[in-house]
Amino acid sequence: MNLKDSLQMAAGELRSAGVPEPELDAWYLLEYVSGWNRASYYADPERELTARQQEKYKNCIRKRAERVPLQHITGEQEFMGLTFHVNEHVLIPRQDTEILVEEALEQFREGRVPAGDPGRGGSEILDLCTGSGCILLSVLYYARQMKDVSVRGTGSDLSEKALETAEENAKRLDIRAEFVQGDLFENLKGRYAMILSNPPYIRSAEIGGLQPEVRDHDPRMALDGSEDGLIFYRKIIRAGGLHLENNGILMFEIGCDQAADVSGMLREHGFSDIMVKKDLAGLDRVVYGRYSK
Repeated sequence: MNLKDSLQMAAGELRSAGVPEPELDAWYLLEYVSGWNRASYYADPERELTARQQEKYKNCIRKRAERVPLQHITGEQEFMGLTFHVNEHVLIPRQDTEILVEEALEQFREGRVPAGDPGRGGSEILDLCTGSGCILLSVLYYARQMKDVSVRGTGSDLSEKALETAEENAKRLDIRAEFVQGDLFENLKGRYAMILSNPPYIRSAEIGGLQPEVRDHDPRMALDGSEDGLIFYRKIIRAGGLHLENNGILMFEIGCDQAADVSGMLREHGFSDIMVKKDLAGLDRVVYGRYSK
């Protein structure tokens, strides 16, 4: 079967299965299986797949039709222009989370992050619920390209398998970072110039209504934020001042209806200069504040 016919049949199968953007996913999987880019495809759409490629493509399309996430099939997801390995043990990085990384980098760019001790690596940052490590590693990757910025980072997660994935991503990107297994601040020592987190924030009762790709394949522990979706914000904010340097920053990704609640918690626990940032859709996405002793 040639490329054109394979692509059309695959898109039709995905469309019948209710997969969002079936043509796009059919193309991504064809590219994944064949290694040919769009230019190669349009130059010779009648080129035939090998028998091995055909079988692999059929298997990939079957999995996607069963609503297995595209990223679990290919094992990769792009985030902040970097390629991260992903699997069933970590939350697949979303574009919305890039707002958190970009805002953290802006704080470094504007010199608003405590500098720390250059002899010890400068500013130390912590990523709670690090998962694939995409937030921490992206910040480290781009912050280290900035003039007069010295930074090192730690990622913490309760899941051992998630940390193994994060460590693999650090190696693939050639970024040095420390990873610690524990429940939030458990097993962590010292203070940090910046603490970042994209904690579980979906209300428990809402998880059943999520798309199958999320509901059935993202780790439940990376989604479930308890009855009101706020339990991890409460825990982190309550303990945050004990783990931040003077004028340190605590920064969260939030659900689009959680800005007022999270901002209120920050004020209640002594944080100031509280800011809310919106995503590209105009929805509240990031909240952060500064802690002064």
